[in-house]
Amino acid sequence: MAQNLYEKVWQAHTVGSLEDGRTQLFIGSHLIHEVTSPQAFGMLRDLSIGVKYPHRTFATVDHIVPTDNQQQPFADPLADAMINELKKNVEEHGIKYFSISTGKQGIVHMVGPEQGITQPGSTIVCGDSHTATHGAFGAIAFGIGTTQVRDVLATQTLAMDELKVRRIEVSGKLKPGVYAKDVILHIIRQLGAKGGIGYAYEYGGNIFEEMTMEERMTVCNMSIEGGARCGYVNPDQTTFDYLRGRPYAPAEEDWDEAVEAWKGFSSDPGCDYDDLVQIAAEDIEPTVTWGISPDHGIGISETIPDPTLASTDAERVSIEEALEYMKLPAGTPIKGIPIDVAFLGSCTNGRLSDFRVAAEILKGKKVADGVKAIAVPGSQITAIQCENEGIADVFREAGFEWRAAGCSMCLAMNPDKLIGDQICASSSNRNYKGRQGSPVGRTILMSPVMVVAAAVEGKIADVRDL
Repeated sequence: MAQNLYEKVWQAHTVGSLEDGRTQLFIGSHLIHEVTSPQAFGMLRDLSIGVKYPHRTFATVDHIVPTDNQQQPFADPLADAMINELKKNVEEHGIKYFSISTGKQGIVHMVGPEQGITQPGSTIVCGDSHTATHGAFGAIAFGIGTTQVRDVLATQTLAMDELKVRRIEVSGKLKPGVYAKDVILHIIRQLGAKGGIGYAYEYGGNIFEEMTMEERMTVCNMSIEGGARCGYVNPDQTTFDYLRGRPYAPAEEDWDEAVEAWKGFSSDPGCDYDDLVQIAAEDIEPTVTWGISPDHGIGISETIPDPTLASTDAERVSIEEALEYMKLPAGTPIKGIPIDVAFLGSCTNGRLSDFRVAAEILKGKKVADGVKAIAVPGSQITAIQCENEGIADVFREAGFEWRAAGCSMCLAMNPDKLIGDQICASSSNRNYKGRQGSPVGRTILMSPVMVVAAAVEGKIADVRDL
């Protein structure tokens, strides 16, 4: 019987069925960082339990690390204590740790792919909601809570309910200035921030097939913002070419056999899905958010919604709440809204290709007066690549602050925060109230090139005009 990738991976990793109907699922790789792991290790100590398979767990530090000065001790004593606790735990249990001193540290969802830990047909978990990123490789990857982190450390398994699968096909030809970030913001706008609850998203159609691995990671990363537990793209030659030769990828003598196995996990022609959504690529334009949820998205040529035109009372109330917080005028163009901060980085858009394309737009231009602009590579490896290609210099010369690797202003569990009600053009993934460190700070999500356009213009701008 024809099966989709999710069904194949689920069956391949099923250990057994539990009395309550859930599946006990084997976890191929477990990624940890400094925020959600300390309590889990503490629980293991309380239970006098060790880590079952330490070679299947990999650690790095990302959320709390400062991006201006990473010398320890950190200025924030809590951050310093958290990184020291992670170091103690990984050393005690023999877990591989990509620390700042290794030159391989970075946001956990960048380190896994860079090292070749993320592979097709696997199950991958991490105590972070954006673990869905790894689905770009044809893996089933999802975020878990601290108690589940404990369970995976102790047993290498999880108790889970199987998800439904929705296939989302985007086909046709993208317009100039439209990138992977615009595609996923458009999908979330169409299906809603809660539209994917109970689903895994399979991304298909020629648009995803033609994307690079880094673009696929951007899309899968934000599956969780659409309510889906995970999202994935079927593995293909693009996937295999990316992985070949990476430290944890199969050795050369085992390569051909591994690729054949990976191909077997792709969805079969004619397999069933619980739902199918088809989107025309031509309908997508550079997309930005205007409100306080990732599904509050509009094309750059559109106007901010007017609550008086809402079709339901619930929609009206939602728009009114968002506009009150964002302090934006209803019914006016989103293009031209002034910004205070421009942030380029995060696990969504902090990769080499993001900085490359943004640098092409930025070269020879300057950040507008009054705008604080920061560029934060998502990993030390990406930072080195940007230095070697001259990309970092383009950003510095334009007036961006070029920072060290980390999560930075995406969630502001570090010194990089908005101040007061500053409005930020951000390449990150969430625009919730207070997300970027200030309880009244305002976030407008967009692609890296749109962030650069906003930084140069000092306002929300259409990169195509540049």
